Amino acid sequence: MEKQHGTFNWNELMTTDVEAAKEFYGNVIGWSSHDVQFGNPTVPANPGEPSYTLWTIGDLQVGGAMKLEGPEMENIPPHWMCYVSVEDVDEVAKKAIAHGGKVLMGPMDVEGIGRFYVISDPQGAVLGLGTSTMIEGS
Repeated sequence: MEKQHGTFNWNELMTTDVEAAKEFYGNVIGWSSHDVQFGNPTVPANPGEPSYTLWTIGDLQVGGAMKLEGPEMENIPPHWMCYVSVEDVDEVAKKAIAHGGKVLMGPMDVEGIGRFYVISDPQGAVLGLGTSTMIEGS
């Protein structure tokens, strides 16, 4: 499902303890969760392999979660990341820089998902940018 340019299209929890997050948000908000393979949200995760958690309400995907790990994430606390759908992520990233923002991560291409960046505005607020087909069902 293609999203309109400029609309929010995905919410993602980055956390140090995905299992605890599943329990918390399941109990507090009522979300169900299931783990899928990275880059292929239609295929269940294999035990012991890196996975991505999808939050759902019935058949509706409402967000995702992944573990904060690796040296680049060492000093980053758990947080929610919001993504905005844009037609050309590379062009929008250039505009962010031209208007005083920064590119914090990217570009990143994830097969089956799309292309994305993480930027910050001049005040330091962080936002994800993703292709308009980045996530279906959200």
